[in-house]
Amino acid sequence: MTRLTRKALTTSLGFQAFLALLIFASAGTVHYWQGWLYWATFGVASIATALYFARTDPALMERRMRIGPTAEVRPVQRLIQAATSLLLFAMYVVAGLDRRFGWSSMPAALVWCGNGLVVVSILAIVPVFRANSYAAATVKVETGQPVISTGPYAIVRHPMYAAAAIMFLATPFALGSYRALPAAALIVPAMVVRLLDEEKALSAELPGYDEYRRKVRWRLIPFVW
Repeated sequence: MTRLTRKALTTSLGFQAFLALLIFASAGTVHYWQGWLYWATFGVASIATALYFARTDPALMERRMRIGPTAEVRPVQRLIQAATSLLLFAMYVVAGLDRRFGWSSMPAALVWCGNGLVVVSILAIVPVFRANSYAAATVKVETGQPVISTGPYAIVRHPMYAAAAIMFLATPFALGSYRALPAAALIVPAMVVRLLDEEKALSAELPGYDEYRRKVRWRLIPFVW
């Protein structure tokens, strides 16, 4: 096992432990089958993806390891990342509290559909990473970075955000919580603000990006926006 693979595995397992703490401590019980199903589904899919790219594209994974508000170079991105982190925290905690106090009564079919969409969204990120080894977790243009216009980038300019939006909106359903939907929904406009600022940085610092913007008109949803 390489150093990067160990780091990717350790980071992923650490996040899974933190996620379990958020969900089940908020729920006040481990008897929360929706929580266990989501935790296992998200964990297996995300850890498998991380280990795969740690082996096949170490440079990408090194860039993906630098994450969070403190890793951002642009001040506005630090604020956006901080707000998004708080919303994510709120989404998981509210879902757990929903289980504790019985606020929601969601059909099992919706829970399974939510988990299915979480898997689909993670799988949708795989071709994004394959096409773009510079898909860092922070907004930063590196020396020699090319404009990527192949794969999912030939359809929308921000395919990773599009996939992430699906995952965030699906998570409350996967956890069986209607009450967690507002926090999840607020993450989407936060991502929109993030990508608009990111486009400013790319236009200013990445040669050829404005030409790419003219070629690929849609940011997140084809024929819509």
